[in-house]
Amino acid sequence: MSIQPNSIEGRDKAYQLHSYTNAKALERDGALVIERGEGIHVFDANGKRYIEGMAGLWSVAVGFGEQRLVDAAARQMEKLPYYHTFTARTHGPSVDLAEKLIQMAPVPMSKAYFTNSGSEANDTAIKMIWYRSNALGKPEKKKIISRVKGYHGVTVASASLTGLPNNHRSFDLPLSGILHTTCPHFRVFAAEGEDEAAFVARCAADLEALIQHEGPETVAAFIGEPVMGAGGVIVPPPGYWEAIQAVLKKHDILFIADEVICGFGRTGNMFGTTTFDLQPDFITLSKQLSSSYQPISALLINERVYAPIAEESGRIGTFGHGYTGSGHPVAAAVALENLAIIEERDLVGNVRALSPLFLKRLKALEAHPLAVEARGIGLLGALELAPREGFAAGQLGPKFAAVLQENGLFLRAIGDSMALCPPMIITQEQVGEMFDILEKSLDQFKAQLDAQ
Repeated sequence: MSIQPNSIEGRDKAYQLHSYTNAKALERDGALVIERGEGIHVFDANGKRYIEGMAGLWSVAVGFGEQRLVDAAARQMEKLPYYHTFTARTHGPSVDLAEKLIQMAPVPMSKAYFTNSGSEANDTAIKMIWYRSNALGKPEKKKIISRVKGYHGVTVASASLTGLPNNHRSFDLPLSGILHTTCPHFRVFAAEGEDEAAFVARCAADLEALIQHEGPETVAAFIGEPVMGAGGVIVPPPGYWEAIQAVLKKHDILFIADEVICGFGRTGNMFGTTTFDLQPDFITLSKQLSSSYQPISALLINERVYAPIAEESGRIGTFGHGYTGSGHPVAAAVALENLAIIEERDLVGNVRALSPLFLKRLKALEAHPLAVEARGIGLLGALELAPREGFAAGQLGPKFAAVLQENGLFLRAIGDSMALCPPMIITQEQVGEMFDILEKSLDQFKAQLDAQ
C-alpha cells in the first residue's frame, strides 16, 4: 500500500523519529498506525484487529479502553490539571498515591518519590545512592553493579545500568563506575557440565569476585529485575536470589529491585519481590502502576536510604533533584484508580489462575522445529527461536514478528526471543486464541524458511 504524503503515515515519516526503530527503514516503509484499543485488542487505521500480546510495552494491565481510568483523568483535569511537588508543596493525589504504595510495599519502605518513567526512577536511584554516600562520608563508595542483559532504562545513567549492546553502541556508554556481572540465563551462560546449583554458585562467586576486584569499599549498590524482561524474559534458577543477596549483605551493598515490569501482579504476586523473597532497599515501579494510561513511575526507599539523604538535605539546604511532572496530579489520580481496579477485580488472582494454561501452551511450543527454549512465570513468557543457517543472531525474531502481525498478534522480538506479556484481564479463551495464532504462525514461518 502506497503512503500518501498528507496521511498520518506520510506525516509520521516526515516529522517523527521513533524509539527502537531503524530510521532508514522507517523512511522507506512507514509505521503502522494504531487508532484505538478495547480490552486486550488494538485496531489499526484500516480497522484490523490485533491481540496486543505485549500489553503495549509490558504495561496495560487493565486492558485498553477502561472507562474508569478515563473518568479519573477527566475529574482530576477539571479539579487541578497540574501542580508540582517542589519546595514543600503537594496535592491530594500525590499524597494518596504515596501512602497507598508504602502500604502496598512487599517489604518495609519509608518514602515514595515520583518520576515519569522507569528510566527516570532508576536514574534517580543512582543520584540518591551517590548523594547518600556523600552524606555518610564515603565519597569513594559510588560504583553500581548491574547484570549482562539487564534492562533498567535509557537515560544516560540508566542506560549504563542496562546490560544490552544496542543501548550502549554509538552512545559512548556505559558510564564509568557502572559495572556488569553474570546474567542468570542458565541455558545460555552455564558452563559445560554445570547443573543449576553449580551455575547459581558461580553467579554468586562472579559477583563476589567483581566486588573484590573493584574494592568492597567502592561498591555502593546492585540493581536487578526479579525476572529480566527486555533482556529476553529470563527467569533465574532456584536459589539464585538467595545467593546474590547473601553477597550483597556481606559487603553492605544496597539492593535496588527494578519492578518496572514485574510489579503489580505480572509474576502471580503483587510484586516480584514477594515471588523471589527479595529484601531490597529501593523498589522502582512504573508501567502497570497506571497501566500506562498516564506516564508515571515511583521509587520506594527504605529508612536506611532515606535517613542519610534527609540529613544531608538539612546540612546543605536542599535535595536538589526533581522533575516538572513528578507526582503529576492527573497521573497520580489515574494510578490510584488503576490500582483499585487491579485489587477489586483480583487481577493478580487472574494471573495465578491462568498461568498454568499460559505456561503449558508456551512450553508445548518448545518442541516446534523452529524453537529452542520456552521460559516464563505468571503471565510473562518468551519463546526463543533456534539458530538457523543463513541467518545471523537476531534476524529471525523480527521476521517472525511480521508473520505474527499479519495474523493479528503483536509480540515483541527481543533478538530471536518472542516475548509475551498480555493484559492481566485476559481470559482463558483469549489465552487459547493467542497461542493458536502463535502456533499457526510458527508453522507458516517454517514453511516460508524451508521454501527459501
